[in-house]
Amino acid sequence: MKKICKLVLFVFILSIFLINLPPTAEASVSVSARSAILIEQNSGRILYQKNAFEISKIASITKIMTAILAIESGKMDETVTVSDRAVRTEGSSIYLKPGEKIKLKDLVYGLMLRSGNDSAVAIAEHVGGSLEGFVFLMNQKAEEIGMRKTHFDNPHGLDDSKDHYSTAYDMAKLTRYAMMNSTYRTIAGTKVHRAHNPNEGWDRVWKNKNRLLTEKYKYCTGGKTGYTKIAKRTLVTTATKGDMNLIAVTLNDGDDWNDHISMYENAFKQYDLAEIISTGNIPAIKSSFYKKNIYFKKPFLYPISSNEESKINIQYKMVKPEKEWRHVEDIPDVVGHATIYFDGEKIKRVPIYYLHKQSKEDSIFKLFEDVFMSFVGLKSDG
Repeated sequence: MKKICKLVLFVFILSIFLINLPPTAEASVSVSARSAILIEQNSGRILYQKNAFEISKIASITKIMTAILAIESGKMDETVTVSDRAVRTEGSSIYLKPGEKIKLKDLVYGLMLRSGNDSAVAIAEHVGGSLEGFVFLMNQKAEEIGMRKTHFDNPHGLDDSKDHYSTAYDMAKLTRYAMMNSTYRTIAGTKVHRAHNPNEGWDRVWKNKNRLLTEKYKYCTGGKTGYTKIAKRTLVTTATKGDMNLIAVTLNDGDDWNDHISMYENAFKQYDLAEIISTGNIPAIKSSFYKKNIYFKKPFLYPISSNEESKINIQYKMVKPEKEWRHVEDIPDVVGHATIYFDGEKIKRVPIYYLHKQSKEDSIFKLFEDVFMSFVGLKSDG
């Protein structure tokens, strides 16, 4: 009888605890993926993760790196001659022929939309000089981006090497980097691409394999699918709703479409982009010297939930005014920094600028100078 009473009491207490869980706990998401991550694109904040730092095979999402390297090479309008090696590559294909000539740009579309392994090798050989040379560039870029647990051994992601691996977190970092490039955003977000085919009497028409983009989720803006027997299903997608941009990655996930939608919907519901720092004057600085002459150039936005506002803390550090600063032009452009902390962890350091006010005469002279330079064609747009 005592055991029954204790059990009833335990269940009662547990019920009270569950009822009083904070909203964030109730809104938590669960995915079937072995590894998963969701980040906010602009800040890089991790909004959800499951084994995100665990090393794994990644299959064709490898091609995100192949695509961004091709785009950054500056060779997108060049014509590529397809090699026998490229054509013989196994797996998914855009059915290239040996000796065929095709624009690098079209190869990148074939890579991203149809996941062509033949396209990946053709790109690698043209951009890197050889497949091996391109793999060197892939690992060099991975190190530059900060992909600490990643090593590439081919441009397509096939399971032909033990030394080809990454993590969900690293792939999110790569995608975040790639999404800064407008050409990449356009290609990854294209639903159908028509590639001119002078070798035949018809053009190639490729539909994107990313069904989240083409039919399943209206907020999806791009991504890359992947599958091999060892890696299983892998998926990277991006989504935008309002002013919030998100990146989702799942590895070894049999229900990836639904898992990505679930992560996105939960985040869009739970988080808002808060303007932590605004452009313009900084009222928090009370220094009599700086007064209203300091400002932030750009705002800083960060995704937070409604109960996280108190976790934001901003600390300001200003340069001590020097005796040599007798004139406005003596004062440096950057006179301080604002360091932003979230829950005690530093997330951003923002420069504080001094407003160098011009005299009326200087302003008029600068206006005439700009007009004159524009007239003679010497003023740049940069």
